[in-house]
Amino acid sequence: MRVDKANKKKEESRNTGYMKQRVVTVCILFSALVAAISCSSIDCPLNSLVYTQYGLLNPTGSQDTLRDTLTISTLRADGNDSVLINRDYNITQFSLPISYARDKDVFFFELQRADEGFSTLDTVTVYKENTPHFESVDCAPTFFHTITDVTCTTNAIDSISINNPDVNYDTSKKHFNIYFKHNN
Repeated sequence: MRVDKANKKKEESRNTGYMKQRVVTVCILFSALVAAISCSSIDCPLNSLVYTQYGLLNPTGSQDTLRDTLTISTLRADGNDSVLINRDYNITQFSLPISYARDKDVFFFELQRADEGFSTLDTVTVYKENTPHFESVDCAPTFFHTITDVTCTTNAIDSISINNPDVNYDTSKKHFNIYFKHNN
């Protein structure tokens, strides 16, 4: 009888150890599942550049269409030029990237007149304040900007004005209204 009791205690001890091991395994799996579910999924922007939006207007404030060919370039930080828009025509709006940390961006607008065959060059300078924007440690660094001023030469451009000074990921807002001179 003592042998049976001893065997029974051994069996109970084995079962208890097995159950404890099973409970620990289930707890670990449950904890891993909860941790996986609770992790947030950060959607980092694919491109950390933000763009300024330009809307073309006529003198009455209505949308205008540029019938001439427009090429826009800028100087990069390494001193080389970069074409941002190449020979675009019949446009009513366009977008340009803005630099991360420079206090101003300079763009060269070359307008080739369709009817006269010659081109004019204007320089547009956008002055801005740069604000670092934090999404997540998993995302690339980004900057948002506040436009403080804009100037331009007036060979083909009549004027340019700031419509919305805040530059961020929202591409639905026009940042600038630009008025081109028209041939009469």
